[in-house]
Amino acid sequence: MYEGVVQDLIDELGRLPGVGPKGAQRIAFHLLTADPEDITRLAEALLQIREKISFCEVCGNVAEAQRCRICLDERRDPGVICVVEQSQDVAAIERTREFRGRYHVLGGAINPIGGVGPEDLRLRELVARLADGAVGEVIIATDPDLEGEATATYLTRLLAPYEEVMVSRLASGLPVGGDLEYADEVTLGRAFEGRRQVSGQTPSPATR
Repeated sequence: MYEGVVQDLIDELGRLPGVGPKGAQRIAFHLLTADPEDITRLAEALLQIREKISFCEVCGNVAEAQRCRICLDERRDPGVICVVEQSQDVAAIERTREFRGRYHVLGGAINPIGGVGPEDLRLRELVARLADGAVGEVIIATDPDLEGEATATYLTRLLAPYEEVMVSRLASGLPVGGDLEYADEVTLGRAFEGRRQVSGQTPSPATR
């Protein structure tokens, strides 16, 4: 629709995840009217990503050196590993300030339709981290969708032979501020399974 470079920019922006044709067009025209210094900073940041950013040799998280800052932090518990799909998930968990262990980034989730199988994930690297017997728990924190559930099931079976390692799964259920009537069956089922005792009474047989 537009001439030369402008259309090329829109096309490239449209390749980004979550950016549709209209969004790409808005971003392109915003860049056309932006301050030249802002454009220069953006271009430099994009170049530095390719030049400076890699993946941690231990956990697979994004890093500017061979190991990420979390793997280098001696205050973190090396005996607990939280397995996530992507580096963005590490950032999300870190914001809670509830987890003080280490991470393992798989680099995706099992998705046969999308052509992603177990061999495409960093599963061998995870198993290698269990070889010395220092890890006592692996927390599976994959997404609560079809691909995440398939990955969690595969991980559970993969880690079953390691009897000394406790394998747990992040609880999922009703979101804070959500309405019960709009929750789907799977979410409600998970909420029942992950319920916590709030008094000294024993849960009734109907909900066990």
